[in-house]
Amino acid sequence: MGIIGLIGNIGNPLPAYGSYLSATLLLSNIIRIVTIFAGIYAFINIVMAGIGFIGASGNPEAIQRSWQKIYQSLIGLAVVIVSFAIAGLLGLLLYGSADAILRPTITGPGG
Repeated sequence: MGIIGLIGNIGNPLPAYGSYLSATLLLSNIIRIVTIFAGIYAFINIVMAGIGFIGASGNPEAIQRSWQKIYQSLIGLAVVIVSFAIAGLLGLLLYGSADAILRPTITGPGG
């Protein structure tokens, strides 16, 4: 009995690689992760601007900086939402389904 008899057959743990589906999953994962990080960053930025606004004590320059930070965070969120919509539109045009690129599953090797 050789080593192969002890171990048995070992299958390919990465069956999806090499197909068009793997590129879609990679793009989906990247879009999802970037969207999550952008939302977290915008939330933290808005909270910090609010704390700066509260701590401004009537200083017009500090109030203006806080408002600018809030506006920039909201504009950043709008950019993320628009890019999310564009990704959905591209998925609809290229793959026939709006959620083809935006699938909410993050897969790894063997999954």
